[in-house]
Amino acid sequence: MRHYDGYLFDLDGTIYLGEQLVPGADAVVAGLRRRGARVLFLSNKPIARRETYAAKLTKLGIPAAPEDVVNSPLASARYLSREHPGAHVMVLGEPPLIEELAGAGVALDEDGERADIVLVSWDRSLTYDRLEAAHQALLRGARFFATNPDTVCPLEGGRTVPDAGASIAYLEASTGRALEVMIGKPSPIITRMALAGIGLAPEQCLMVGDRLDTDMAMGETAGLDTALVLTGVTGREELAASARRPTYVLESVAQLAEGP
Repeated sequence: MRHYDGYLFDLDGTIYLGEQLVPGADAVVAGLRRRGARVLFLSNKPIARRETYAAKLTKLGIPAAPEDVVNSPLASARYLSREHPGAHVMVLGEPPLIEELAGAGVALDEDGERADIVLVSWDRSLTYDRLEAAHQALLRGARFFATNPDTVCPLEGGRTVPDAGASIAYLEASTGRALEVMIGKPSPIITRMALAGIGLAPEQCLMVGDRLDTDMAMGETAGLDTALVLTGVTGREELAASARRPTYVLESVAQLAEGP
């Protein structure tokens, strides 16, 4: 494995598992930083602020600031404020996403009556009334965006709740509209934002993650080398059955320390 100038790390399943650090992850990140590599952490989860992720990393032994984290709420806020300035956005999502959007100056439309865009995300308090309002906004011609493609929202203790993917599927089926823009992984939108954040070209960076359909797909689409770690959701059987071939396959992120 060659040295890279930049490393994009997925978090849950790659750097930590729940509340436990993957053994050796702290030493790997510290070593990369000592030799001058730029490190950025990526998360598709739209239910926590970057400050929360940075605090968790720091507590686990990897010093991090909010600026070291790119998540789907940040990507959504920057994308909408830059590419759709002035648009009214109805959000099916949780406070961290809504707060990030508001902080970027995005005009939020609570009831969808003036919505130019419907943005679908994880929302553990989603009601039928809110879903119906989004449905009506799409029928009136609002654009159809989403933060992430996940069909379940993982919670503490291994529990899950169906959410973003189910909401997307319902709205597509009930309105006859297809989702137009996906902002989080594996979208090139969040990839370009991450690369801009560390000031490097794709060929200078390695994407490290545990998911074939998001982390590895994101890296391949953007032209990054990829490293799949087997500490998360993907096992060797799933990898063997997939047409996707990461540049490297690692038992864990700790193997990055074994590079030249």
